[in-house]
Amino acid sequence: MSTTTPTQLNAALTTDPSSQLIDVRTPAEFEEVHAVGAINIPLGDFRAADVISKHGLSSDKPVYMICKMGGRSQKACDALASAGLTSAVNVLGGTDAWVGAGLPVVHGEKAAFSIMRQVQLLAGSIALSGALLSFLNPLWAILPAFIGAGFIFSGLTNTCGMGAMLSKMPWNQAKKKKTETAAATCDTGG
Repeated sequence: MSTTTPTQLNAALTTDPSSQLIDVRTPAEFEEVHAVGAINIPLGDFRAADVISKHGLSSDKPVYMICKMGGRSQKACDALASAGLTSAVNVLGGTDAWVGAGLPVVHGEKAAFSIMRQVQLLAGSIALSGALLSFLNPLWAILPAFIGAGFIFSGLTNTCGMGAMLSKMPWNQAKKKKTETAAATCDTGG
């Protein structure tokens, strides 16, 4: 699987503006900030065969995949490769590295918690609650043990069930523009 850095990708996009950059983060994350020219296809909705046909992707031309740090975009690259597309390129470091390199971005109206941050807050809250409640009844210790087992499973399988669930929550979906005027006053285009 091919990889590129944000700086190399920016140069490639400048050379060939018709190159496709697909951001697989949630709509809320995408709305907060994304690389100029990126389109949003959340990993939870990512069906490789549909993406290939809908966007006219071929192995003759690279298609760049980006997420927050590179993990979700690597999964999208793997899915595209399994569907027969050999030109998927993962952006190392993702949007965080893109922003860190000072490359052109589109900023949205709202700041969103990343999915990983939401997972950390929820898992930490459940584990702490279970630990504190275990002073009342030792059976509550099952909660932090369950969270620990979930993190072990996530690490071994490179999946995150809690993250997948949270990405479907309403607050992680992009807000719809209510009127044409509201869309016109938003200078982000995102």
